[in-house]
Amino acid sequence: MTNLTDYFLWLIAQIGVPKRSKNTYNDLFMRLFETEFVWIVPHDDNRLQDGLELRGEFNGRRRALDEMPVCLLEVLIALSRRVSWTTDRSSEFWAWHLLENLRLTKSSDPLVGRKAEKVEETLEALIWRTYEQDGRGGFFPLTYPQEDQTKKEIWDQMNAYVNEMNLY
Repeated sequence: MTNLTDYFLWLIAQIGVPKRSKNTYNDLFMRLFETEFVWIVPHDDNRLQDGLELRGEFNGRRRALDEMPVCLLEVLIALSRRVSWTTDRSSEFWAWHLLENLRLTKSSDPLVGRKAEKVEETLEALIWRTYEQDGRGGFFPLTYPQEDQTKKEIWDQMNAYVNEMNLY
């Protein structure tokens, strides 16, 4: 049986903490790990598959982690890899960029008090799509959105974000 701690450590190693940072983010990463990714927009269930693929990469063909729901940390890492494939930036860069878009990069250890509450509010808004229609508060905020981003699948949001970045 695979140890969940080993998997958690493997996941956070996929993100890495920027070299310029003197902070640690274990509390934030644990909160992302403990938060189930819930999809409410059609085709966002594909992000669940991305999380399962990470488990396969870590775990080979063993199924020790299959009972656990896919978490936001897995979705963040998988998305950072997908965006990396369409740009010239690393997945580590994109993981931090997505955390920055969520306004979570100041959520270093320890995660207590108002800082912990803010993280909870952010994750709730992300999961239940209560962020702004332009995507602010989500993974992919747009400057010039063509549609309500809270109703768009994450894949389409990602592509619109990358396209907009390439234009400006």
